Amino acid sequence: MHIRLKVYFCGCMKLEYFIAKRLHFKGEGQQRMSRPAVRIAMLSIAVGIAVMLVAVSIVVAFKQEVSNQVIGFGSHIQVSNYGSSNNYETEPIAPSDSILTILRSLPHVECVQEVATKPGIVKTDDNFHGVVLKGVNSSFDWQFFKRNLVAGDTLVYKDTALTNDVLISQAVANLLHLEVDDRFLTYFITDPVRVRRFTVRGIYQTTFADYDNLFLITDIRHVQALNLWDSTQMSQLEILVDDFSKVDDVEKAVFRSIANRYDKEGTFYQSHTIKELVPRVFEWLDMLDINARIILILMLLVAGFNMISGLLILILERTNTIGILKAMGAYNWSIRKIFLYQSLFLIGKGMFWGNIIGVSLILIQYFTHIIPLDASMYYVNYVPVSLNILYWFLINIGTVVLSLAMLILPSYLITRIMPAATIRFD
Repeated sequence: MHIRLKVYFCGCMKLEYFIAKRLHFKGEGQQRMSRPAVRIAMLSIAVGIAVMLVAVSIVVAFKQEVSNQVIGFGSHIQVSNYGSSNNYETEPIAPSDSILTILRSLPHVECVQEVATKPGIVKTDDNFHGVVLKGVNSSFDWQFFKRNLVAGDTLVYKDTALTNDVLISQAVANLLHLEVDDRFLTYFITDPVRVRRFTVRGIYQTTFADYDNLFLITDIRHVQALNLWDSTQMSQLEILVDDFSKVDDVEKAVFRSIANRYDKEGTFYQSHTIKELVPRVFEWLDMLDINARIILILMLLVAGFNMISGLLILILERTNTIGILKAMGAYNWSIRKIFLYQSLFLIGKGMFWGNIIGVSLILIQYFTHIIPLDASMYYVNYVPVSLNILYWFLINIGTVVLSLAMLILPSYLITRIMPAATIRFD
């Protein structure tokens, strides 16, 4: 009889699951000592899942929002004069059509736009403000400014006529008391000083105050005329890519394409990624990844240790059952699987409520923006969130796998339980 039961225990693959299901769903609540431990374990799993989902959602969305603001003003990659420093009074480049064609044909390159910059001072009747005039042409991608437009419209580039329209920020408009269709004078420090009259075509607003207070967008031909450049000369090429994670790879391809090449003036080129041009911002964003990893590790450890304590209590309360199963011929590993299945049920319940809470908090913040932020410090007006399906899946799968892995060793306590002692004690 003993041998037959042992064969049965080993041969029936679903027996451990059946017993675990009976113990968990039929006997839950009958053991007074295990009830608080089970609830605490489930609560820790729920809180851990909710915190991890919210933390990852905020970090991913925050990095994306801030990166988009910086990239919207400066693009992913910039190609400029080899002798130029990182300022807005630049030496020109004049890339040939063949170089532009090569750059536009590179993998992951979405757009190559020609821009020119010139510092100046805007003067109105009651105030003045230092700005950078950023000239663009028909190749410019307006998606970023259209998303952030609050009044008016973006510029319409005309091949036949020079336009005096400009796009200004809401911050500059408030400072200088300007509205759409208002005219103003801008002075440029040259020899002699030059003046241009512009008309406000549109007003945009982002949360990146450093750039909002700086840029006026206009026709590139204004800057070329102010710098005494011809129509082929510009300050830089701005390259947009379709995948931010590929920026470094694309920059290497760009460098290989322009290395040891020069324009008609004999000027060599240099290329930089936005991460190199604005290192302070992206180093700060990289630190957020470290914070997110710390939160994930702490939550997993807390949930895991609470599950360990819950499992040990369940085992201690079921010593008589364990003894009977051993006396009937069950292997230690079969009994251990029973309690691991039971732990999996608890983990599943905790994860269910954790997902409900976490996803609910994310959706509430996404639609209501109930938690605000100081844009002058964080570059966004509210806590951004995003529910990434891949990260959601990885967090849930990782929690299950790691929690069960942490429970395998404590379940070894079952092997120390002697059938004769437990049955006699009962």
